[in-house]
Amino acid sequence: MSIYQTAVKKPVTTALIFVAVAVFGIFSLMNIPINLYPEFDANTIMVITTYSGASASDIENNVTKPLENTLNGVSNLKHITSNSKENSSVITLTFEYGIDIDVATNDVRDKLELVKSTLPDDANTPMIFKFGADDMPILLISATAEESMPGLNKILDDGVSNQIARIGGVGTVSIIGAPEREIQVYCDPHKLQAYNISIETIAAIIGQENKNTPGGTVDIGSNTYSVRVQKEFTNANEMLNLVVATRNGKAIYLKDVATVNDGLQERYQEVFTNLQPGAMIMVQKQAGANSVQISKKVKAKLPDIQKDLPSDVHLDVIVDTSDNIINTINSLKETIIITFLVVMLVVYLFLGRWRATFIIIMTIPISLLASLVYLFATGNTLNIISLSSLSIAIGMVVDDAIVVLENVTTHIERGSRPKEAAVYATNEVAISVVASTLTMLAVFFPMTMISGMSGILFRQLGWIVSIIMIVSTIGALSFIPMLCSQLLRLNPHQGKIHKAIFNPINKGLGWLDVNYAKLLNWAVRHRKSVVAIALGLFFFAIYVLAPMMKVEFFPTMDNSRISIKINLPTSTRQDITRDLAIKIATSFKEKYPEIDKINFSEGAADADNAFAAFNDNGTHIISFNIRLISPTERDRSMTDICDEMRSDLLKYPIIRTFNVIAGGQQGGISGEATADVELYGYDFETTDRVAQEIKAKMYEIEGVKQVKISRDEYIPEYAVDFDREKLAVNGLNVQTASLYVRNRINGALASYYREDGDEYDIRVRLDPKFRQTIEDIENIVIYNAAGKGIYVRDLGKVREMQTPPTIERKDRERVITISAVVPKGMAASDLINAVSEKMEEVDMPAGLSWIFGGTMDDQNDTYSELITLLVLIVILVFIVMAAQFESLTYPFVIMFSIPFAIIGVLLGLVINGTPMSVMAMVGLIMLMGIVVKNGIVLIDYTILCRERGMGVLHSVVTAGKSRLRPVLMTTLTTVLGMIPMAVGRGEGSEMWRGLGMTVAWGLSVSTLITLVLIPTLYAAFAGRGIKRARKASNKKARAAALAE
Repeated sequence: MSIYQTAVKKPVTTALIFVAVAVFGIFSLMNIPINLYPEFDANTIMVITTYSGASASDIENNVTKPLENTLNGVSNLKHITSNSKENSSVITLTFEYGIDIDVATNDVRDKLELVKSTLPDDANTPMIFKFGADDMPILLISATAEESMPGLNKILDDGVSNQIARIGGVGTVSIIGAPEREIQVYCDPHKLQAYNISIETIAAIIGQENKNTPGGTVDIGSNTYSVRVQKEFTNANEMLNLVVATRNGKAIYLKDVATVNDGLQERYQEVFTNLQPGAMIMVQKQAGANSVQISKKVKAKLPDIQKDLPSDVHLDVIVDTSDNIINTINSLKETIIITFLVVMLVVYLFLGRWRATFIIIMTIPISLLASLVYLFATGNTLNIISLSSLSIAIGMVVDDAIVVLENVTTHIERGSRPKEAAVYATNEVAISVVASTLTMLAVFFPMTMISGMSGILFRQLGWIVSIIMIVSTIGALSFIPMLCSQLLRLNPHQGKIHKAIFNPINKGLGWLDVNYAKLLNWAVRHRKSVVAIALGLFFFAIYVLAPMMKVEFFPTMDNSRISIKINLPTSTRQDITRDLAIKIATSFKEKYPEIDKINFSEGAADADNAFAAFNDNGTHIISFNIRLISPTERDRSMTDICDEMRSDLLKYPIIRTFNVIAGGQQGGISGEATADVELYGYDFETTDRVAQEIKAKMYEIEGVKQVKISRDEYIPEYAVDFDREKLAVNGLNVQTASLYVRNRINGALASYYREDGDEYDIRVRLDPKFRQTIEDIENIVIYNAAGKGIYVRDLGKVREMQTPPTIERKDRERVITISAVVPKGMAASDLINAVSEKMEEVDMPAGLSWIFGGTMDDQNDTYSELITLLVLIVILVFIVMAAQFESLTYPFVIMFSIPFAIIGVLLGLVINGTPMSVMAMVGLIMLMGIVVKNGIVLIDYTILCRERGMGVLHSVVTAGKSRLRPVLMTTLTTVLGMIPMAVGRGEGSEMWRGLGMTVAWGLSVSTLITLVLIPTLYAAFAGRGIKRARKASNKKARAAALAE
C-alpha cells in the first residue's frame, strides 16, 4: 500500500504525525539561541614574544625569523604574518577554515618547544593566544563624570565592573580611560645632589618603611595573641616625614628633597562620550556563551547599578553587538512573514478556493518547523543564514503541494469522488514530484559537504533546505492527499463577491491558456526560428551583459556603526591630540543629525588592557566609535555618511592618516570592501618610496578618498649612547646606568599604598619640570658603588634619532600594504581593475614584487569552491533526471533552462547595479535545481500524453496548455517569495539582497523562455527519434522482404 493510500485511509494518524512535528518545532524555536552568523572555531593563533631592550630590527632577526621558520611547518597553515617592533614580536598564524583550532594550538606549542632554545637568553617564553570571535567585546559602555572624575576608576571598578563580572556568561570586564590613582614622589635633582641621595635610595626606604609584618603568636594567660607590626602608610603625606639620610648628625627628611602628590597617573588613555569626559567599560563574553542573552542581562542590570553611583556619573551603551543581531534577525522574520503572505495570496488567486489555499499553505509551517528541530538537535543557532534559508524555502516548499492539489482538483472536476481523486491524482504525479525533489536535493545536499569559508556559511543552508524539501515532499504525498480527501468538494458554492473577483481572473487565465497554446503551436512548427532567437538572447547576455557585471566578496552591512582611526605626527603631545579630537567630534555632532552617540579615546592604553594591546594606541592616535540611528530612521546610508566624513577629515592638515571604517570592520563577511596591494621587498627606503607612489596613484582614481599605508612613520626618540670605557673607569655598566635613567624619567616603583582593599603605586621620579629637555637628560646624576655621582653627559652622548617603525612580514617576507576603500558607486571589482591599471604605471625596482591581498585570497578561494560546486550540481541534476526518464535526451533538453537562468541573473544584476557577491552566487547555484523543475513537469506530462496515443506536436501543445498554470503558480510563489529579500531595506538586508534578486530574475526570465524553448526542443528531438525509428523499421522490413 502506497504512502498516499495509507494517509487517505488513516486521516487522524496522518494529521497527528504532522502535528507532533509542529509541536517539536515550536519547542525547538523557543530554545534555539540567536546569533548573527553560524558558530565556527577561530582560525587564527597569535604567538607573542617579548625581548626587552631590543630594537625592531633585532626582534626581526633574533626572534621573529627563527620562530617563523619553525612555525611554517604547522599543518593546515594558510598564511603566517608578523609584526616586529621594539621589545616584542607578534606572529599571527592563519589556518584554513574548519580546522580544529585546539589541535592546531597543540601543534604550535610543540613547534615552539623545538625553537625555544635558539632564542636570545633575555627573550621571554613565547605566549600563545587563540584570538577568535569570542574574544571580541560584545558591549562598550560609556561612563561620563564631572566632579567624580579623579576617583572614577575606583567607582567603576567597585560599583560597575565587579557587578557585571558576576553575571553568568560574562568573561572579562575592562575599564578603559579612567585615570588610576597613583602616589607620586617628585624629587628635586639639585637637592638630591646636594645631599648625595639617589632616587633608588628613596624608593628603597619607602618600601622598607611601608610594612605590615606578622610577628608570630604569644601565650598570655589562657589566651593566644597574634603579634603584628603595623606601619603601612595610612596617609600619603606620612612619607614626607621619612628620614632618607643623615648629614653631620642631622636627619634629612623626604620633605627636604621631594614633594608627595596623591593624584592620578601622569599619562593615561582619555575617553570622551558626546564630548563629556569619562571612561569606557568593555565587556567580553565567555567562550561559547550567547551574545544576545548576555547583552540583555547586562543592560537589564545597568539601571540597578546606576542607582548606586554618584549623581554625576552616568552610564550609557555605546556599542551593543546584540542590537545588530536582533535587528537583523527581526528584519528577516518580517521578510519571512511577508513572503508567507505573498505566497498565500498567489495560491488563492490561482486556485480561487480558500480550502485549497489552506491545504497548500499548511505545508509551509510544518516543513519550516521540522527544520528547526534539526537546528535544536545539532546545537546550531538561529542566525541570518538559517533564517534566510527558511525564507528561501517558503516559495519552493509549496511547489510539490501545488502539483498534487492541482491534479486532484482536475480529477474532482471530472466527477471523481474526493477520496478516489486524491489517491489516483497523487499516483499520477508522484514520480515527477519525487524527481523534482531529488533535483532540489542534488542542489542543496552537496552544500553540506563543502569546506572552507563557504562550508561554514552555507553548510547550514544546505541542511535546512534539504530537510524542508524532504518533509514537504512527504507532506505532498501524504498530508496533502489526506486534506484533499477531507476538505475538497465538487462544485463548491460560490458567492457574488467570489464570482466578482475570480471570474475575471479565470477569464484572464483562460485567455492565457489559449494564447500560450497558439504560441506553442507556432513554435513547434518553426523550431529553427525559436532556437535562433534563444541563442541570440544567450550570446547577447554573454557578450554584452556579462562584461557590465560587477563583482564583490560580501556586501557591506549597514549596522549603524562607524569606527575612525586618526593618526597625527608621531611626536604629537596628548593635549594637542585631545583638542583636535574634541574639535572633530563637535563638528560631526553639528553636521550629522544621524549620529546617536559619538565616543573617542586618545592616549596610550594601560599595559594590562589586553584588547587595546592588539590595537594601535598612543598620544598621537584618536579612535572614534560612532553609533548612528537605525537605518529605517535616516535618509542616508552608512556608507554615504562615511564618504562625507572622509571629505571632512581631508580638510585638517595636521592629520597624517585616517581610516574611516563603515560597519566597524574592513573586509570579511559584511565588512567594508577595500583594494589591498601587498608590496614585498626588504629595503625600507625603497618600499616606502614605492608605497607612497602607489598611494598617490590610488588617489588619482575617481572617487577614492581614503588610502592607507600599513607601515607607520619613523618614531623620534632621544637615544642615550653610553661609552663603555667611561662606564668601566667609573665602576659602572650599561645595565646600572640605564636603570638610573629609567628611574628618573619613568620612575621607580617603591611600594604600594593600600586603602579600602585596593592598592595604588607609589612611584619615585624627578619632578616633571626637571625632565623636559635634552639638557635635563644629560644632567641626570648616576652614582657608582663608591657613592660618587657622575653626570650622564660625562658618560656618553644623548642624540635625537628616528627608530624604524614596526616591521611587517607575510609568509616570511617583509611586506607593506596599501589599502584603498571602495568609493560610493563602485564595486570592489571596479576598484581592483582601476588599481591594476595604475600599478602598470608604477616603476617597480628590482627585488620588489606585489600582489592583491586582503580579502582577495578568501574571495578567490570561495568563488573557486562555489564554481566547483556549481559544476557538481549540474552533473547531479542531470543524473537524477536521466534516472527518472531513463533517457539521456530528455534531461539534455531540460538542461537548456539553465543558460537562460544565467541570462536572467545577468540582466537583473546589471539593471539594478548589484554586484555579483557570494550570496548572489549561492542564488545562482540554487537556480540550477529550481529552473529544471518546470522542465520536468512539462516533459513528464508530454510523455504521459504520448503514452495515451497522441502525436508529438499534439502532446507538446496539450501538455503545455495543461501544465501552464501549475508552472506559473510554482514560479510566481518562488519569485514573489524572493522579492521581499531582493528589495528589503531593514538592517542586514544587504546580505541577502543579491540572493533574492538572483533567484527572482533568473527564474522569471528562464521560465518565460523555457515555456517555449523546452517544448520546442523536445518536439525536435522526439521528431528525429521517430524518423530514426521509422528508418530502422523500414530497414528491417526490407531486410525481411529480401530474406523471403
